[in-house]
Amino acid sequence: MLTILKYAWLIILLVVIVVLVARTIRIVPQSYAYVVERIGAYNRTCNVGLHIMIPMVDHVANRVSLKEQVMDFAPQPVITKDNVTMQIDTVVYFQITDPKLFTYGVVRPLNAIENLTATTLRNIIGDLELDETLTSRDIINSRMRSILDEATDPWGIKIHRVEVKNIIPPRDIQEAMEKQMRAERERREAILQAEGKKTAAILTAEGKKESMILEATAEKEAAIARAEGEAEALRLVYEAQAKGIEYINGAAPQQAYVTLEGYKALEKVAEGEATKILIPSDLQNIASAVTSVVEIAKDPK
Repeated sequence: MLTILKYAWLIILLVVIVVLVARTIRIVPQSYAYVVERIGAYNRTCNVGLHIMIPMVDHVANRVSLKEQVMDFAPQPVITKDNVTMQIDTVVYFQITDPKLFTYGVVRPLNAIENLTATTLRNIIGDLELDETLTSRDIINSRMRSILDEATDPWGIKIHRVEVKNIIPPRDIQEAMEKQMRAERERREAILQAEGKKTAAILTAEGKKESMILEATAEKEAAIARAEGEAEALRLVYEAQAKGIEYINGAAPQQAYVTLEGYKALEKVAEGEATKILIPSDLQNIASAVTSVVEIAKDPK
């Protein structure tokens, strides 16, 4: 019996020692910090590593994560300057920089951030009209981040970013906006079609203009070429005639040849449309210059 009691006390003693060692040695993991109280008062902040505590005296009051955290708040009803009620939800990115202030600065700090975000958002939107609210997200984000960061500084919290996630206007406002956007799209489409028709008409006119210019240039060049060809042909004919006369003069033709050529010339003249023909009286002696006039009235030719 005594042996059993002895072993029981030994087991109880070992359990007590294990518990005391467990409560004496604390290991703080990465990105965490422990706020330690001694006899109910703040004593120190334990960062990453091994820490020794006095059992029954030291107590870990809060385990704080030093990572950046994200809080997505539910949509909040806000009223714009022109009395339009809408729902806006926000996302806040923050990080705890001072575990002591975070533990003792405010009760339920995350709930405090949510309420502060809602009131700040209402104040900012209350100074903006509906159109400004829908187009000024960057301004709203920057103003909220500045105000929240300044307000949460005594709580040991650093606000990195504040983003407006959704802006949900009333249904009638949404329908009016959809009609406005549809009208704007139709107006842009009409403008684009008109510009396209205008561009097509301009290009067609320019094409006709260039075609007419090219045709006129081609006709001009063709006329010049024809004139040059005719001039060249006349020149060759005259050169041929001059050479023929030169050859005839060089051959010293007889009077019979001259008379024969005169008959040929007279035959050509008679074939024309003239109503009067002057015929020399003596074709054998053309150089005499005695001319008789014969009128042929019967034949209109």
